[in-house]
Amino acid sequence: GYPDPRGLPRLRTALAALLARRRGVVADPERIVVVSGVTQAISLICGTLRARGLGEIGVEDPGSPQHDDVYTATGIATVPLPLDEEGLALDPLRGSGVRAVVTTPAHQYPTGIGYSARRRAGLLDWARSVDGLVLEDDYDGDFRYDRAPVGALQGLDPERVAYTGSVSKSLAPGLRLGWLMVPEWLAEDVVRRKRTIDLGHPSVDQAVFARFLERGDYDRQLRRCQRAYRERRDALVAALAEHFPGAEVSGIAAGLHVIATLPERYGPQGRFLARVAGAGVAVRPLSDCRYRPGDDPGKAAAVRLVVGYAHLSPGRIREGVRLMAGAV
Repeated sequence: GYPDPRGLPRLRTALAALLARRRGVVADPERIVVVSGVTQAISLICGTLRARGLGEIGVEDPGSPQHDDVYTATGIATVPLPLDEEGLALDPLRGSGVRAVVTTPAHQYPTGIGYSARRRAGLLDWARSVDGLVLEDDYDGDFRYDRAPVGALQGLDPERVAYTGSVSKSLAPGLRLGWLMVPEWLAEDVVRRKRTIDLGHPSVDQAVFARFLERGDYDRQLRRCQRAYRERRDALVAALAEHFPGAEVSGIAAGLHVIATLPERYGPQGRFLARVAGAGVAVRPLSDCRYRPGDDPGKAAAVRLVVGYAHLSPGRIREGVRLMAGAV
């Protein structure tokens, strides 16, 4: 027959143990839903909220505008909300009228901010005050290089936070395997929607991953990723300092990307991007991550880049930065 739409009990039990141990999640196997990555988790939550009468959801700006199609498909509108140095700014959030918001508090994408303890508490206070929900996208929370990772926001209030993550940054995006921890008051509706959408996640994939977790292989894989990603980040930061004197790398030492702000002499940004592309190097400007086009803070001549490094060897990273410098 068809599997439990929440996922195999064996996998949900193993995931609950992993998330409690590594991310401080209050993890109940009965409230875990195995999903096809974070995108499906967002779709499930937004569709459920829309069915309950919510028409809008707040999103971090800058953030991930590529998810707009997912929100649109569920019939829910996005309300871009600004950030400050501690995370999502609370006054605009309170004034927006939304009752749900999607956040990346462990390592905000793309700015690299780690939400402060005060901001985390304020965000949860807001959720309680509006009888609302925070959807926590913990997309790279396992990877912190200067200290132990901060625990998940969900662990502070599991009834006000839906928590999601996946193996995309630790194994491969193509596996389409992730998890969603839902508050009790949403669980039944989310599971019903999951059953309607796909009748459950493939059982063989789940059984293999469950065994991978139970044997400790996934913990070992995360440690391997941690070492590799840190080495690659260090190589990128050193190469930028060598080839682009005065470049500023911002954000906490975590995750799979950095924000690099180059001195104005390398601008304007449009010309820089064209020349770098001509040299065969793909880079993304921070302005591409904004919901309001052209609303990138800073001077017009500034070159602000979102630079990923997890998929490249240190040697390839150094070569890519050298090619960029040679092009401009």
